[in-house]
Parts: sequence; structure tokens; C-alpha cells
Amino acid sequence: MSATFKGGAGFGSATFEGNAGFVSATFKGGARFGSATFKGDAWFESATFESGGGFMSATFKGGARFGSATFKGDAWFESATFESGGGFMSATFEGDAWFESATFKGDAGFVSATFEGGAWFESATFKGDARFESATFKGDARFESATFKGDARFRSATFKGDAWFRSATFKSDAGFVSATFKSDAGFVSATFKSGAAFGSATFESDAGFGSATFKGDAGFGSATFKGNAQFESATFEDYAWFKSATFKDDARFESATFEDYAAFVSATFEDEAGFVSATFEGEAGFVSATFKRDAWFGSATFVTADQFGPLLCAGRLVLSGAMFGSPVTLSIAARRVECRRTRWSSTAEIRLRYATVDFAHAVFEYPLTIAAEPDPFVLNDGRPLAEDLFPSAYDPAVRVVSLRGVDAAHLVLADLDLWECLFTGTVHLDQLRLEGACTFNTAPPAVHWRRWLPVRFTERRVLAEEHHWRASLPGAVPGWVPGSGRAAGPLQLAPVYRALRKAFEDGKHEPGAADFYYGEMEMRRHAGDIPRSERGLLTTYWALSGYGLRASRALAWLGAAMLLTILLLVAFGLAQDTPKQTATGTVPAGGGKVTFEIDKDDPQDPTGNRFTGERFEKALNVTLNSVVFRTSGQDLTTAGTYIEMTSRLTEPVLLGLAVLAIRNRVKR
Repeated sequence: MSATFKGGAGFGSATFEGNAGFVSATFKGGARFGSATFKGDAWFESATFESGGGFMSATFKGGARFGSATFKGDAWFESATFESGGGFMSATFEGDAWFESATFKGDAGFVSATFEGGAWFESATFKGDARFESATFKGDARFESATFKGDARFRSATFKGDAWFRSATFKSDAGFVSATFKSDAGFVSATFKSGAAFGSATFESDAGFGSATFKGDAGFGSATFKGNAQFESATFEDYAWFKSATFKDDARFESATFEDYAAFVSATFEDEAGFVSATFEGEAGFVSATFKRDAWFGSATFVTADQFGPLLCAGRLVLSGAMFGSPVTLSIAARRVECRRTRWSSTAEIRLRYATVDFAHAVFEYPLTIAAEPDPFVLNDGRPLAEDLFPSAYDPAVRVVSLRGVDAAHLVLADLDLWECLFTGTVHLDQLRLEGACTFNTAPPAVHWRRWLPVRFTERRVLAEEHHWRASLPGAVPGWVPGSGRAAGPLQLAPVYRALRKAFEDGKHEPGAADFYYGEMEMRRHAGDIPRSERGLLTTYWALSGYGLRASRALAWLGAAMLLTILLLVAFGLAQDTPKQTATGTVPAGGGKVTFEIDKDDPQDPTGNRFTGERFEKALNVTLNSVVFRTSGQDLTTAGTYIEMTSRLTEPVLLGLAVLAIRNRVKR
């Protein structure tokens, strides 16, 4: 009926035995139906409640029809019971709508309803389907502790105020596909016992799903989170589907648990992404995921994930303290990757691009390969991974900055930049395998001046720690790069060089091994725990031939020694003239056998002009024979004899050192 109630309409505790028809009725005053009982259908379609409607504790045993009804004041349905469902399709609530503790035993239909004030459904129970498709909530929508036993359908719903579903329970499917949350959305501690569909939903402010439980599929594909996405301690017992989702602010998944496939394929994280202490019991799908800032996976656990990436990260990708429990391939293009104390409990391959990576104190229980990927990663469909985050001028090389505390017995490094890598404290470094073009730092080039003396370091591979140590010394020459913190000294670096030398020798890389032998000897020479005699011997060995590795130095000394020998022989060693032999004998009287004694004059010290071409030629002959440890047969003075003896002792040694240095550089 189209009745008009100009004053208050009081039906409190009334019982309507049959159908109650208030179609298009207008209640200008208060409409009070508190504790009323409607045994038949209650028809309020298109009714207008100008001062609000009170249906607290009312019981609707038949259908409750409020389609297109208008509540200009507050609508009170607290503790009301709808035994056959409630129909509020296209209804308009201009004031607050109170449905706290209401019970809908049948379907609750709020399709296209408009809530201009607050919508209060705390502790409400929906035993049938709850249909809020295309509903508009202009004020806060509060469903805390509500129970949805049937489907909860909020497809295309718009929440302009806060949407609170804290501790709500969804026993059947929850559908928020294409829903729009313009203010905060709170699903903290909510329980989704079946599927939760938020595909293409838009969260314009914070979305809180902390401690929520998803027992069925959680679908957030193509969802947009413009505020913080808070999933701390959430539990996903089935698929967690975030494919192509966009997180414009922080994405917080700290301590979240993914018991099945976690799909973040092609997801975009424009701000910080936090997965600290998260647990991935199934696959961790981050293929084509893009992190425009830092991504935090510290202390995360990957139980059975066999692939991580390929993904892009424009900032830091932090895996420190994470644990990988099964064979896995990590494919990462990032500015920096931190794997401090990360544990791999099975075989693994880490393929990187652009990254500066830190593996300090990481644990490798099985063979693990760290390699630089020369070309963009290729996806499963054959397409290359787009690297829009990295300009074309950016160097795709991979730089390792620390392997301290690592057990390198199972470690393989391939095509990596080790210029800044710290090795002190690495265990079983001699078993490290280096493949491809692994580059180390080098000594400063060119000649430098120290205390008015020229200083030149020969080119060789050096460790970053040696750079740091030498730069910390007083009067250090330019070119040695200082480090941060306390620099390791020669005593700590000598065994590191020794282990790397053995690793290069085992890899049949003799020139590389020679460089690290040189470094080892340098550290031994400068160490503070050796006797002076040993330091003097090492210094002599270094000065004469660069520890048997610098042929030019040994040849220079050999040339100098030969020149000095020639000068000394010309000046003092060669006799003035060749001594003449004298035969002396006596002829017996009456004939007989004559016995001659042949004597030779002692060589005479030279006088007059000693530096002649003839004497130089003789001295050169003596010197060349001395180099090959042969006697020349020249007549020498007493001084010349000692000069030759000294030459025959020193010059073959210098020649041998030069030959040894050449062999160490060319052998394989």
C-alpha cells in the first residue's frame, strides 16, 4: 500500500500474522518496528523513512523486501532476524545503517544499495549468500567479526569510507572482484575458508590483511594497491594469486606463510616490498616481477621452491638470513643483492645481472654456482625479460664484495668481478673454483714518488684487502684504495693468497697462480712475526727477481752484474801482458837425457792505458763464460781471479731466476 504516516508509526513488538504490505509507504515521523514479528512477507519496496526506521530485534519469518527503499535518517536493524533472507536491492541509506548482530538465514540482498552514512554489520551472521554487488558505501563499512556462511559477493562494490572486516569469517567464497576501496580496507585476522577473489580490485589507501587466513585460493590478480598493502603474518593455505598486481606503496608480507604456490608473476612493486621471515612452502613465483625499490626477503624460508625469478630490482634485494631447502635456480637482475648468512641446503645456481652482491657468512652445504648472465634472462615462453629499470649504459657485470666466513669447498664463481671482494675468513678457499673471466683488482699503475724516491708496482692481480692495508700505511702512494673499518694485515692476508694460489694451480691457471704467489710472498715479507734474517732473505729475493716472477728485474740485475764484472776485469782483473813461458834445463856432460822445467811468469797488474778494445773483448769473453758457469782460460791477476769466481757464482743464479720467471708466466 502507498500509505503515508505523517506522525510516528509505532509497531513495536507487533505481530504480523500474514503479509505486511508497506510498498511505497512514507513514514514522515519515526517508524518503530522494534521486536516486531513478521510471520509472512514484509513488503517495504520503495518505502520512504524520512526520520529513520527502527527494526531492532525484529523477526522476519517470511521475505523482507526493502528494495529501493529510502532511509533518510538512521536505519536500525540491530539483532534483527531475517529467516528467509533480506532484500535491500537499490535501497538508499542516507543516515547510518545499523545491522549489528543481525542474522540473515537466507540470502541478504544489498545489490546496488547505497550507504551514505556508516554501514554497521559488526557480528552480523549471513547464513545464505550476502550480495553487495555494485553497492556503494560512502561512509565507513564495518563488518568486524561478521560471519558469512554463504557466498559474500562484493563484486564492483565501492567503499568510499573505511571498510573494516576485522576478524570476519568467510566460510564460503568471498568475491571482491573489481571492488574499489577509496579509504582504508581492514581484513586483519579475517578468515577465508574458501576462495577469496580480489581480482582487479583497487585499494586507494591502506589494505590491511595482517594475520588473515586464506584456506582456499586467494586471488589478487591485477589488483592495485595504492596505499600500504599489509599482509603481515597472513596465512595462505592454497594458491596465493597476485599475478600482475600493482603495489604503489609498501607491500608488507613479513612472517606471512604461503603453503602452496605463491604467484607474484609480473607483479609490480613501486615502493618497498617486505617478505622478511615469510615462509614459502610451495613454489615462489616471482617470474617477471618488478621491484622499483628495495625488496626484503631476510630470514625468509623457501622449502621446496625450485626457481626464484627471473625478476628485476632497481634497489636492493635482501636475502640475508634466508633459507633454501631444495635445489633452486635464482635469476636476478638487481643493483645490489645481499645474501649475508643465507643458507642453501641443496644445490643451487645463482645467475645475476647488474648486481653488486654480498655473500658474507653465507652457508653452502652443496655445490653452488654464482655466475654473471651475459644476456637478458629468457622467460619460459622464449621472450627476453624486459630490463626497463636499467639504462642501456648501465654495466650488466656482477661484482662480488664479500665472501667472508663462507665455506668455499662447494663454491663455483663464473665471470664475476672480484675487484672489491673481501676473502679474509673464507674457509677452504683453496677449493674454490673460478670459471670464465673472473677479474681481480690490480696494483696501481705508473711511477709514484715517495720521499723523493720513485716507486713503481709491477702489474699483478691483488686482493681488495691488500689495497685497504697498503692505503692505511703512512706515506702510502696514490692508487691504493682505502677500505672501511679496520684493514686486515699481512698476517691475515698471506694464507688467503696461498689458498687462492692453490685454487688457480688446480685450475691449471699458472699465470694467475704466479700473481697470488707474489702476493703471498709480499705478505710474508711484511708480516710482523718473521725473524729479521728471513725478512732480509725475502727482501733480497724480491729485489733480485720479484720472487722468481719478474724476468725483467732479474735480467736487469744480470746485465748490471755483467757490466760491473767487465769494468772490474778491464780495470784490475786482466794481466798487463800475456805471461811468457820459460823452459830451463841442463845438458849432461857426454850427452844423455835433457830434463826441462817449464815455468810461467806471474801475471802483472795492468799499468798505463787499461781501457782498450782488446782488453774489453777479453773481459767480455770472461764474463760471458762466467754466466754459463764456464772458465774462459784468460790470464787474470789475483784480483781478476776473485772477480771471476764471484761472477761465476752470482750471474748464473740471476740467469736462472730470469728463466724461472719466464717459465712461470708462459706455462699452463
